[in-house]
Amino acid sequence: MEDLRWRRLKIATLNELNDPFEFYGVDLSDEIIRSGFKKMKDELSRTRGLLCFSRDWHNPVQWSHYADKHKGLCLGFEVPSEHFGSVNYSRNRFSVNPELLLNYRQLDLETQIKLLFTKYVHWKYEDEMRAFVALEETDPDKNMYFKRFSSELNLVQVIVGAESTVTRDEISNVLGDLT
Repeated sequence: MEDLRWRRLKIATLNELNDPFEFYGVDLSDEIIRSGFKKMKDELSRTRGLLCFSRDWHNPVQWSHYADKHKGLCLGFEVPSEHFGSVNYSRNRFSVNPELLLNYRQLDLETQIKLLFTKYVHWKYEDEMRAFVALEETDPDKNMYFKRFSSELNLVQVIVGAESTVTRDEISNVLGDLT
C-alpha cells in the first residue's frame, strides 16, 4: 500500500535477491572466474538494481513467495517491451572467458544478456521479465531504492490476495487520481 501511496516500486539490489545463486548461470568451477564474477556482481550492485515482473499473476506459488502468503497485493503494469528482457531458464551453466570477467565492461552483448537473464530451471514458474535500472531515488530511513510510476512504468491493475485484509475502499483512497 505504501508503494501505491508513493507511486513507486522498490528496486531490488543485486546482493539482496531471494535466490543466492542469482546471476550464477555461468560455470564457476574456475577460481579466477569465481573471483572475477563476484567482483563484477559487487561492483554492479552499487549502481544497478532489478525490477522483476511475471507475465502471469495466477500462480499460487508466487503469491506465497512474493505476496506475504496471499496477504499482499499484485500490481499489474504496462511497460514498453524494449526496457525489459525475458529470463532464460536453464539446467546447465555456461562458460565464459575468465579474462572478460576481470573487465566486465568489455563483455560482448550476448554474454552480458546470458549473465543477466539466465536462471536455474526450477524458477521457471515465475515466467519472469526483468529490467536493470539505475539505483536512483532512495529512502534513507529504510536504505532502499525506488522507481517512480511513469509512462514507462504505468500501473493498470491491482489484484488483492486471497488472504488480504485490504479493502476496495482502502485501495481506491490510496490510488486517488490513478483510478
